Amino acid sequence: MGVTLKQLAASLGLSPTTVSRALNGFPEVSKATRARVQEAAQRANYSPNTRAKSLATGRAQAIGHVIPVSTSHEMVNPIFADFIAGAGEIYAQSGYEMILRVVPDADEQHAYGDLVGRGAVDGIIVHGPRVRDPRVDMLTELGIPFLVHGRTSQVNTPYSWLDINNQRSFRRAAQFLIDFGHRRVALINGLEEMDFARRRRSGYLDALGAAGLASDPLLMRQGEMTEPYGYRAAQEMMQLPDPPTGFLASSMIVAYGLRRGLSDMGLKLGRDVSIVTHDDELSYLPNDGDVPMFTATRSSVREAGRRAARMLLRLVNEPDCGPLSELMETSLVLGASTGPARA
Repeated sequence: MGVTLKQLAASLGLSPTTVSRALNGFPEVSKATRARVQEAAQRANYSPNTRAKSLATGRAQAIGHVIPVSTSHEMVNPIFADFIAGAGEIYAQSGYEMILRVVPDADEQHAYGDLVGRGAVDGIIVHGPRVRDPRVDMLTELGIPFLVHGRTSQVNTPYSWLDINNQRSFRRAAQFLIDFGHRRVALINGLEEMDFARRRRSGYLDALGAAGLASDPLLMRQGEMTEPYGYRAAQEMMQLPDPPTGFLASSMIVAYGLRRGLSDMGLKLGRDVSIVTHDDELSYLPNDGDVPMFTATRSSVREAGRRAARMLLRLVNEPDCGPLSELMETSLVLGASTGPARA
């Protein structure tokens, strides 16, 4: 049986009010105290009484996530699962529930309005932002605290977001291959109506331009980030009169497809052809070991979930603190999939 808030407070020599404020991210609690309380809560397996807290605060004590079905291939995938796992840790520590609503595209606006209108959630995290995403204006008009996981271009309304630096990440990845002597570098991107994919393409083109290399439309593809998509891209591009010697892949799943396609043609990664992929450090599909399989630009999507949840809860508890933003950088992990370009 778990401990109560009073018991947790007594064990720490703090008042129940201080412990409650620490768990809910109130700014007047010091970082040291907040960390001490959260660590003790985890050790004691403390679970806040959400219903009692909701009655006391007049809040729903819940955060909403609305997922449109037709674009779910871009976000309801292992990346989304790890993000939710990270966010869920913070919600649980702070006494919040998660409401996940999966709806057809046509019902997405209604789903947001319903959650807000019924007072079912105190805040919303927006997933899979597109270029010129209309949800920013819609949620601003609804008056609900929200945070975008990613960013959206060409929107003038201020909003809160957390993103990785996709443009710099892919500029660095392309530059890495160029420094290895590769002059024919292909981009196997996600759907470019998605903002992250648009930024990755920009970074790729920046690196080519800086190196004085012309971009070739035959070496650029966009599509659903699946393994067969990567396989087809490898098979078809290697049949070009002037095929690529290096590939940039927008996800590990695409990179596995590229690897299979190249292997079926008798080509060896790192010797005949190189691949740099983006790696979201997935819990179930690790790219690790003494020498990782792929050279990759890496970020922790689980950590992104934790940070996004903390930011949103702060927006809920301090309505005037926003908009908030955080740009996470990726690291470049060297693996066996890259080597000098062959003559």
